[in-house]
Amino acid sequence: MTTVEKQLLSAPRKYRYIGTVAIIVVLLFGWSLLTVSFKGMNATSLKIAGNFVKGIVHPDLQLLFNGTKQSVPYLLLETVAIAFLGTIIGAILSVPLAFLAASNIVPKPVSWLTRLLLIIIRTIPAIVYGLMFIRVTGMGPFAGVMTIAITSIGMLAKLYVDAIEELDTKVLESMTSIGCTTFEKIRYGIFPQLLSVFLSVTIYRFDMNMREAAILGLVGAGGIGAPLIYAMQSYKWHQVGSILIGLVVLILLIEWISTKLRTKLIKG
Repeated sequence: MTTVEKQLLSAPRKYRYIGTVAIIVVLLFGWSLLTVSFKGMNATSLKIAGNFVKGIVHPDLQLLFNGTKQSVPYLLLETVAIAFLGTIIGAILSVPLAFLAASNIVPKPVSWLTRLLLIIIRTIPAIVYGLMFIRVTGMGPFAGVMTIAITSIGMLAKLYVDAIEELDTKVLESMTSIGCTTFEKIRYGIFPQLLSVFLSVTIYRFDMNMREAAILGLVGAGGIGAPLIYAMQSYKWHQVGSILIGLVVLILLIEWISTKLRTKLIKG
């Protein structure tokens, strides 16, 4: 018997703790099952499901490949533009907020208030932001861009703060000893350490924002979501199939590219 096996066998057994957790999980699972209802399923539901599958298997090729403003490629390009611009705006706004929330950079009261603001921003769902901006700016891509920007701030700023608080403080201490200002410490001592991390997190958020942008179209904030919901409401399943195929291909492509870029940034 190896040393590792001996240590594993000699470790105290927490049967009571494990049993209690298991019972709680089973009870929560059973309670959740009580809310599941299949009363709405009937022959019509199964027919709609079949038509949905047929639409994916036999998509509208003209909608999928033509170059008009109602085509899938154009709508996907608009969705990418919404996600990209919203991510850039959110990333830029997140940087000052992240430094204001970092307890090793600013006084703790300032850090606490900024963190509270970020929590409030993260609490509100993207759909709610979308509906708010639509009321202010009207329906269209601009509302989607602003929604993506605001929702990105909550996550990006939090991850930026985590990176800032893990900085090598010896660099900051040495810069303080030679009389550097706070701006100089941020510009020359902090940013060089954080740039690759910030870029990696931003790329990851853009990957997420692609899905957010598609969903926001459902409430009229531009992109491919609105044509998707209209096609579903009109039972045009061949058009639904075309839109879903284009969306899946785009998401997979962006996922692959973003993974490659993040890997290079982390290794670099």
